[in-house]
Amino acid sequence: MIRKLYLIAILFHLLITSSLEAKEHIYTDEIGRKVKIPDVPKRIVSLAPSITEILFALGLNEEIVGVTHFCDYPEAALEKPKIGGFINPSIEKIVSIKPDLIIGTRDGNPMETIDRLSGLGFSVILTDSKGFDGVIRTISNIGEIVGRQYESRRITGDMIRRKEHILAHTRSLPKPKVFFQVGYVSIITVGRGTLGDDLIRLAGGKSISEHESLNYPIYSIEAIILKAPEIIIMSSMENNRFRLNLVKTWQKWKNIPAVKMNAIYVIDSNLVDRPSPRIIEGLEAMAKMIHPKDLGWM
Repeated sequence: MIRKLYLIAILFHLLITSSLEAKEHIYTDEIGRKVKIPDVPKRIVSLAPSITEILFALGLNEEIVGVTHFCDYPEAALEKPKIGGFINPSIEKIVSIKPDLIIGTRDGNPMETIDRLSGLGFSVILTDSKGFDGVIRTISNIGEIVGRQYESRRITGDMIRRKEHILAHTRSLPKPKVFFQVGYVSIITVGRGTLGDDLIRLAGGKSISEHESLNYPIYSIEAIILKAPEIIIMSSMENNRFRLNLVKTWQKWKNIPAVKMNAIYVIDSNLVDRPSPRIIEGLEAMAKMIHPKDLGWM
């Protein structure tokens, strides 16, 4: 009799645990889509490097069961199963992994892919990180979704503190004109409302393209000469030799103030292009480039 009651108790416990794990709720993602997601996601696929960085920063590891080929940080991400690129992930690979939650980004992942995965019955949510505050919001939201609210508050709290530190020290300083180059076959910069545009402002500079309505407008060298930037910052993930060549390409335009003053810098694109916790490192690096003589405190 005692053994029978013991077995019944175990079965009851397993049923309760299974029921709890299977619980779901409706979540409104950052672009307004209502999606049914598990209360406690156990098998998460990331469709973007920034999402992968956030998940690992929140302390997840075993729960991350698939990432893109471009997810290279932290090092543990390199060991995760690959589901293809973030523009063209393999639907078949994702299906085989059997995720209970898929997280993507509005800007990086085609809606056709998102709709197809949703149509197959997967829980797919999208982030939409606009500017520094948008990154903070995304980290907080993902922290809530995966049950890591304490970790997300710790991360975002540190990021906000460091941002405010920069603002406090640059508020009274001059705002030099900055040209931020993100494309090289054509000269591409950042427009109004982009993360790069926001970082320049927070770092104490004034983007020469801040009024552009396109996210990533193409600039001619004539337009850049006319706008006379005092600082040129280029984002690149290439090696030091390539970065040195990038700087050299500007040397012939001596009538640009930034060239004349040798104020040309290259920054790691992963620190300024990915809306992840490392964006604060990109902001700090950019602030030092824009105010190299005034920010000895950093």
